Amino acid sequence: MTGPDAARSVASLAANVICMSCELGSGGELVGLLVAEELGFTFVDEEIITRAAAEAGLHPAAVRVEEERRSLARRAFDALAASGPELPGGGAVLPTPDQSAEIRNYIRDAIVDTAARGEVVIVAHAASFAVSPSPTTLRLLVAGTPAVRARRLAGEGRDEGDAARAVESSDESRRDYLKRFYGVERELPTHYDLVLNTDHLDADRAAAIVVRAATS
Repeated sequence: MTGPDAARSVASLAANVICMSCELGSGGELVGLLVAEELGFTFVDEEIITRAAAEAGLHPAAVRVEEERRSLARRAFDALAASGPELPGGGAVLPTPDQSAEIRNYIRDAIVDTAARGEVVIVAHAASFAVSPSPTTLRLLVAGTPAVRARRLAGEGRDEGDAARAVESSDESRRDYLKRFYGVERELPTHYDLVLNTDHLDADRAAAIVVRAATS
């Protein structure tokens, strides 16, 4: 047995939920996609979650009751499962998660529900904090030095100054979010099972390390 089926067979004995937190410009989203492809897992990120809600005609920003949020999260995941990451109707208007605590609560609940289903790679803000540690969950951070991450963004066509400011703003937002939602004063390597510094690791090598950790 080779390919995703073999990887999944092994992964069922190890980690079947991979939660990835990624610093802006670290390349973590691509790493997550490669890992999901190799393992044959579902790939989910925050945009996919909110787009699934939009496609299902749901409005997470208007939901403030916890049980309603969790029901909404389950319905959104069902929409995702039916359509896959490339959901139809790409013109759907998405809410802006960074501007709404209610939407952040919704995404957190969706992450928990998604993880409970297993065989999934979740690339989302603070996903590792939303999901409880367990032997079948691999929590990792994909990071890099600010200068390298800014250069990577600049290489994608951004102005160098704008790229540096975007990295700084994103890092500040991460710190604020972890403090407000999880009471984390300082993000530490010990919050994760694995930390990858992609300053000198390309996406393929980083993904290979994650797959090895998930299946060992």
